[in-house]
Amino acid sequence: MFNKNIKLVITGLIIAYAIYQFTEGYIGNGIMYILFSTIFIFLYFKNEMILLAFLKLRKQDFEGAKKWLDKIKNPETALVKKQQGYLNYLNGIMVSQTNMNEAEKYFKKAISLGLSMDHDLAMAKLNLAGIAFSKRRKQEATKLLSEAEKLDKRDMLADQIKMMKQQMKKASIPRQHYGQPTSARQHRRSRR
Repeated sequence: MFNKNIKLVITGLIIAYAIYQFTEGYIGNGIMYILFSTIFIFLYFKNEMILLAFLKLRKQDFEGAKKWLDKIKNPETALVKKQQGYLNYLNGIMVSQTNMNEAEKYFKKAISLGLSMDHDLAMAKLNLAGIAFSKRRKQEATKLLSEAEKLDKRDMLADQIKMMKQQMKKASIPRQHYGQPTSARQHRRSRR
């Protein structure tokens, strides 16, 4: 895996060689090198290891995705800011199955670093809402859930948001106690 700055240097060298090819009269070669340099520009903004991890996650291969993400040794030098956000987002998704505290840290860091797509940001906030709700922080969960709902413009997470709202309503309903009356007035009614 290349450092993000090395990708820019390689792109600059390829473009310089393409310009040299243009000056020598080899227009076809110059165009080919310009197109070749776009690969490194693409990989600057979309890290190859994160792309491969996303492909593994689509196949529900969490171990394979974790292997690709573990190849990123120093995220600060290898990734741009948004890609660092996606690294934390993916780690949060994988860790959420086993450790909610660690997943919460990953999701919060992903949100603070930023995610490119609104539905990814909505998914991160929805997961944070679920974690906050399970830790009995209902106000925070409600706020995060409403933010996730606003970000989900294509209704990709509509079912999950609806299900979360239903669970929150069930938890807020006071429990009915059946059995012995608790007040003196109810006790008198039961004797009649």
